Amino acid sequence: MDKETSWRIIDQQRKRVADLLDSLTPDDWSTPSLCEGWTVRDVAAHLSLAATARTGETLGYVVRARGNFDRMIDAATLDRARARSSAEIVADLRGIVGSRKLAPGTVWRDPLLDVLVHGQDIARPLDVSVDSPAEAAQVAAEWAWQRRFPFAPARRLRGLRLVADDVDWARGTGAELCGPVLSLLLLSTGRAAGLRELSGPGLELARTLMATPAARTT
Repeated sequence: MDKETSWRIIDQQRKRVADLLDSLTPDDWSTPSLCEGWTVRDVAAHLSLAATARTGETLGYVVRARGNFDRMIDAATLDRARARSSAEIVADLRGIVGSRKLAPGTVWRDPLLDVLVHGQDIARPLDVSVDSPAEAAQVAAEWAWQRRFPFAPARRLRGLRLVADDVDWARGTGAELCGPVLSLLLLSTGRAAGLRELSGPGLELARTLMATPAARTT
């Protein structure tokens, strides 16, 4: 998948998540997401962060977090979630459709991974769906394995071989775990919810590995 195709899918997914957010009740917004420690509101606020944050604002969070990536992202996200109304959060997300702005140190694959995974962080706890192209999830899953930080799937999922049954993608070595690439993407980014659609000899090992607390997987 080339860069321009990826950006078109990012825009499509941002619209889909915004449409979902428009349909939520106040209780839905307060629901814990798949992203540990964050509610649906927090994840929704986070989705527009990289494309709208000002340089000075970002540097301020870096200083406050003493360079710790997870603390920086957490503080910036929670501040935005508390400062913005639900309608403003949705408007922020719709407002970055068409934007090609990237956070420092990132490439176009990062917002693709971000919107695909965080869309599921929001949707799955609410028992609703956000359609995501398998080919895009394949690119994001491969990027999660290549980039290593912050997910480190090769280390976290040691002893497993992940095999997609809807696209031509596999990673890892060991007991096989098969299923949709979107579910494998969730697993690769630290979301145990991805296990529900997976099967194979590696399932019990995967459950054991995912029961171990991980660092925030933003």
